[in-house]
Amino acid sequence: QVQLVESGGGSVHTGGSLRLSCAASGRTFRFYAMGWFRQAPGKEREFVARISWNGGSTYVADSVKGRFTISRDNTKNTVYLQMNSLKTEDTAVYYCAADRIVRAGLFTDKSDYDYWGQGTQVAVPS
Repeated sequence: QVQLVESGGGSVHTGGSLRLSCAASGRTFRFYAMGWFRQAPGKEREFVARISWNGGSTYVADSVKGRFTISRDNTKNTVYLQMNSLKTEDTAVYYCAADRIVRAGLFTDKSDYDYWGQGTQVAVPS
């Protein structure tokens, strides 16, 4: 079992930056691929980024490519989402999630992930 706690959300002007953190409990964190998702009001939860267990492979959605970066520090049991050049359409609740199945490949569906945090709000007012 892994517990995930996100932090770092807030309100930022268009073009600004935020760094989200996701702290994980448990010794098995370092074996899990991790993902970030987001959900805007009235919309489905959507994939944002994924990182492999050792950080050697990362993938971000086209909508955030070139602006968002996912990283992790297994010594701190933490995964990060650096968000630059924020836009109004980035406004959402951001969730981190853990994929406990050790596998290669890209998994972007929320059903691929087993553990979820409670989310952190990011607001980019127009």
